[in-house]
Amino acid sequence: MNPVAYDCAYSRSKFGNHASLSSIPRAVHVVDLLAHRGPLGVRAVAQQLHLPLGSAHRILTDLAGEAIIERTATGEWELSYRLLEIVGAQLERVQLPRLARPVLEQLASDTRETTFLAVPSRDEIVYLDKVQTDLQLQLNVELGTRRPMHCTGLGKAILANLPEAQQEQVLAASPLRAFTPNTITDPMLLRLDLERTRRRGYAVDREEIILGVQCVAVPILNHAGRAVGAISVAGTTPKTEGERLDALVARLSAAGEYVSRRLGFTPPASGSTARTNGQQATSAPPPTHAVVPDASAVAEAEAARTE
Repeated sequence: MNPVAYDCAYSRSKFGNHASLSSIPRAVHVVDLLAHRGPLGVRAVAQQLHLPLGSAHRILTDLAGEAIIERTATGEWELSYRLLEIVGAQLERVQLPRLARPVLEQLASDTRETTFLAVPSRDEIVYLDKVQTDLQLQLNVELGTRRPMHCTGLGKAILANLPEAQQEQVLAASPLRAFTPNTITDPMLLRLDLERTRRRGYAVDREEIILGVQCVAVPILNHAGRAVGAISVAGTTPKTEGERLDALVARLSAAGEYVSRRLGFTPPASGSTARTNGQQATSAPPPTHAVVPDASAVAEAEAARTE
């Protein structure tokens, strides 16, 4: 593609005089220019942004070093897909509460317990949304509250599905503080619990952060299979192994898959396992029409889920 000759008046009004700008604004304007007019050669970039040729070359080289731009077959510069990855991560954060809200409402209605949405933030989770009912003890967790990953169902559902290196980084970030006698504070025991969580597809918090409150959670995965959040059902009802837990897990798994699919995640075939980001993920039963399956799907879901 031949370099596009900007209209001089437009170029000056949009980008101004770049001689006095620091390197970061210059780099941003180069990216903006390539997004609207690329691919372009270094001379065209320098001319359109009123930059010295050497400065334009340095900025392009720095951006290429960070994989923000790349050369075409003819030697011109264009944006790479790195920006799409960066923007996509932010879009997921924006979309997630909107996508998860009807899921949380349906789960709360079906279970008569409190439902939560949380996302990871370093070695913690942040609560983004919750739906309460008038039939259960109201769990006083304000939106924006932070909690450790190691002792919450939401946190363990996310942590278990992180790449191993990132998981170890989180575990090493701070001591495993005990909040109740049930909190897992031994790193080896926690790793075993996370392995079980990853294999079966859901996490359980048995009074590990608040005595009297138990929780079951499933991860939300993006298009790359990365855990970007989790949803949970929490309350005073015991979450012990058995038919009641199986039914709850079936609903949660279908709900988690519903949201994950809308973030671009493609689950493996029913009953199979696959590795995403170096981790093993077990497929959940496909949702029926809306968010969660009815009771008839429970037996099928249990057959597809393995320990």
